[in-house]
Order: sequence, then C-alpha cells, then structure tokens
Amino acid sequence: MKVLIVEDEGIIAEHLRMIAIDTGFTPLGPASTMEQAMAYGPKAEIALIDVGLVDGSSGLQLARRLIDRHYTTVIFVTGAPQILKDGFAGALGVIAKPFLDAEVTEILERARHMRLARGQAIVD
Repeated sequence: MKVLIVEDEGIIAEHLRMIAIDTGFTPLGPASTMEQAMAYGPKAEIALIDVGLVDGSSGLQLARRLIDRHYTTVIFVTGAPQILKDGFAGALGVIAKPFLDAEVTEILERARHMRLARGQAIVD
C-alpha cells in the first residue's frame, strides 16, 4: 500500500518515510508543494500531510483535493493541531508534532485496515 509523505521539513519527511517503510508501506515523495503532491495523487492510497507547505499553499486544500479526486485516506501531521480541533471531513486523524514513531505506526495500520475492509486498496 502506498503512502504519500507531504512535509516541507526534510528531516521530518525522512523520518516519516522510514516509519512508513518499517510499517510495510511503499512511500511516495516526499512532496513539499501542492503541485508535487498532486502529481502523486492517483497513486496515493494514504497521505501524511503537513498543514503548511513550503510554497505557501495549504495542506487543508491539498487534503480536500486528494480526498475528492482520488479517495485518498488523509492523516494530518502538524505542529499546530489546534487548527484541526473541530476535525476535517474525510480525514482519518491528526498527529501532533513532535510525534512518537508508535503514533504514526498505529494510525497507518488503522488506515490500512480501514482501506482493505472497504476494498479500497490499489492493485498495481
């Protein structure tokens, strides 16, 4: 299963990529702009998305596009979780930075099980 990493901080992006690999996922990216992320959209089953992107675009807008166009399961990873205190329709959850590896692993596993139960896995 493929997970898109959308994070503009290189060290955090690499950390998320390694957690995804260790959890049995194939990482896409990292992407740090809306344009880069949308190029991966058709292949991304799950996306870990930072709220603020390097090009000034909004991770919230990106999430809406990925959900609406590609049925991507979205998980936000942000240093400002209060922005999402009321939730975000279609998102599975929010991971606050700094995070523990176990938090990321747990929500990725939950996303995988949810997609498989719904028959939403992309077959290459």
